[in-house]
Amino acid sequence: MTLVPTFRGPVGPAELGPTLIHEHVFVGHPELDLNHPHPEWDPDAAVEQAVTALTRLHELGIRTVVDLTVLGLGRDVARLARVAERVPVHLVAATGYYTSNVLPPFFRTHGPGRLVDGPDPLVEYFVRDIEEGIAGTGVRAGMIKVVTDEEGFTDDVARVFTAAAEAHRRTGVTVTTHSRPDLRNGLEQLAFLRERGVPPERVVIGHSGDTDDLDHLRELMDEGATIGMDRFGMEHVLPDDRRVATVLALLRLGYADRMVLSHDAACFSRMTPPSWRAVHAPHWHYENIPRRVLPMLRAGGATEADIHQMLVANPARLLAPAEQLDDRGRPRVPHTGPPPSGMWLS
Repeated sequence: MTLVPTFRGPVGPAELGPTLIHEHVFVGHPELDLNHPHPEWDPDAAVEQAVTALTRLHELGIRTVVDLTVLGLGRDVARLARVAERVPVHLVAATGYYTSNVLPPFFRTHGPGRLVDGPDPLVEYFVRDIEEGIAGTGVRAGMIKVVTDEEGFTDDVARVFTAAAEAHRRTGVTVTTHSRPDLRNGLEQLAFLRERGVPPERVVIGHSGDTDDLDHLRELMDEGATIGMDRFGMEHVLPDDRRVATVLALLRLGYADRMVLSHDAACFSRMTPPSWRAVHAPHWHYENIPRRVLPMLRAGGATEADIHQMLVANPARLLAPAEQLDDRGRPRVPHTGPPPSGMWLS
């Protein structure tokens, strides 16, 4: 059976259970953290806070969290492994590069036709993270993360996407994106990846829940992509009641099999530290979906089968590498069983 890599080793897709597929634990910046530490950042205290937060999340019924902190966001898998060994939820790591414009100077001199000629190191990094493990930890990546924003497909961003597509072709691992739905750039992302051999069924267009433009979201899903309704709690961008209304409208139109739910939250993020979040985004944390959003969805008419599809079946399908195909060559949805009675706490 195709297995999904986690921090504690590979598991079957059916073992993942309710999954938050787009989260972070620690987001930082290595040079700034080394030279100008943030006053709210205490590495040891942060580990303890993460252990507490993820243990509470398990008590609320969530069984797996995908950490999409990749290069460019201060990824430290060794630190996160200290958390993973102490919490009951499965943690899944990611590879990729987070930049919306340019890569660090190293990449200007290294790669095909460059001063230090050779294969693109991005492809090497992504594939090694997936097949061998990250930074000598043995923790293998289970998703590939890429970004476009208002700058569009700059030369370096296109290079990252191209490397991600190559890594997908070699490994079957799903590509997930940071998109800007107000710019409708998820369609550009999908087209770019598809032209380079990534089937739409293996792409998640992240942050799609930042809009309630149903026509745009339906266009993405009708092309075959899954959309990330993955910023619940970011009410400074769009209130949760509008995010919920969008999910409900799409459920009524029959798109349960093309949506995933998450927060894009973090235990600590240098970009939006805890003191800022407490004032400006008090619901932006891991517990928002099980405590607030699921009751809102149920009250609006979402069924347990809908919730199971979005939180269990869809993530299991996406996290199982693409070698698991049906007789038409499409990714097979792993059997994850009926919605478990009493799983969803309010």
